[in-house]
Amino acid sequence: MPNQKTAVVLFNLGGPDSPDAVRPFLFNLFNDPAILRIPGVFRTPLAYLLARRRAKPAGEIYEILGGKSPLLENTQAQARAIEAALGDLGEVKAFIAMRYWHPMSDETAEQVRQFDPDRIVLLPLYPQFSTTTTASSEKMWFQAAKAAGLDKPTVTVCCYPTEPGFIKAAAGLIRSGIEEAGAHGKPRVLFSSHGLPKKVVQAGDPYQWQCERTAEAIVRELNVPDLDWVSCYQSRVGPLEWIGPSTDAEIERAGADGVPLVVVPIAFVSEHSETLVEIEVEYRELAHEKGVPHFVRVPTVGVEDGFVQGLARLVRQAVAGEVKMCSQAGGRICPDGFQGCPQRAGQASRGQPAAAGQTKRPLAAE
Repeated sequence: MPNQKTAVVLFNLGGPDSPDAVRPFLFNLFNDPAILRIPGVFRTPLAYLLARRRAKPAGEIYEILGGKSPLLENTQAQARAIEAALGDLGEVKAFIAMRYWHPMSDETAEQVRQFDPDRIVLLPLYPQFSTTTTASSEKMWFQAAKAAGLDKPTVTVCCYPTEPGFIKAAAGLIRSGIEEAGAHGKPRVLFSSHGLPKKVVQAGDPYQWQCERTAEAIVRELNVPDLDWVSCYQSRVGPLEWIGPSTDAEIERAGADGVPLVVVPIAFVSEHSETLVEIEVEYRELAHEKGVPHFVRVPTVGVEDGFVQGLARLVRQAVAGEVKMCSQAGGRICPDGFQGCPQRAGQASRGQPAAAGQTKRPLAAE
């Protein structure tokens, strides 16, 4: 079907594009029912309060980055790279739908409607599925598409925690970091992902399980004998108990052990505040304070060719109707105990013909 038009919609978090956008960006974040899981009558005023309280410290973070988030520009570069990699599919246009700041789903749905594609592939730039990221973005997209009158066959790539191109691209970047840190002793690799409240995972969210599979897959690809590595989590906020171990605690432990560190963001595929400030600035300073002999931050996979080609493969599979699951004993990417697994939700419709505007067949790939 090379003559058909394909719209690829990239999901990402979004970030403020000016100092004035910091507070409304934070409000949108905290007002997401997938983030603050309380009734809207309480959530909205609390989101307003939290955004007001956190605007100043968040603004200081974005000042380090020149007053805005670089995420949109980085995602635009990924969109153009994906378009170039999909030339064999005919006319392909990649769009960006950010969850908490512009361009958001309502704007993007109208752009896609004007493009008038024959099919739509929703492609999250979140390798690991979470109800707080991919599911939230997908829900917002379908609401926006309905409001825009966008009624086209649509398929969602739900997750790709061990997709070979992603894993190889990450491993390639990590090798140089290990070599640099190795000049200061045997390094420890921290595979750092954004954290989640523990209660979200206990409710069946597969995110932590998938992050750990990503780390294991990268370690296998690296094939470094006796590699010292840890899967850990950053960006904890609020009073709730979060999944661990925390990245900052692991940095302190590395200082006590006297080992150099290589910190790898494995749930982020685009540079933004969590990588360029939290890891590069704050964690580097913490490592220095705690006596870590050497600190290396590995960049995100960004537009690395292996990663882009991996995403292109996922889009081709989606277009072809191939629901190729990540092989874990021949089953879904998530074990039976994870009620939040999108593969479980999509089983009933898997393999059925695409109904215009209604197709929501999740795709997970290895």
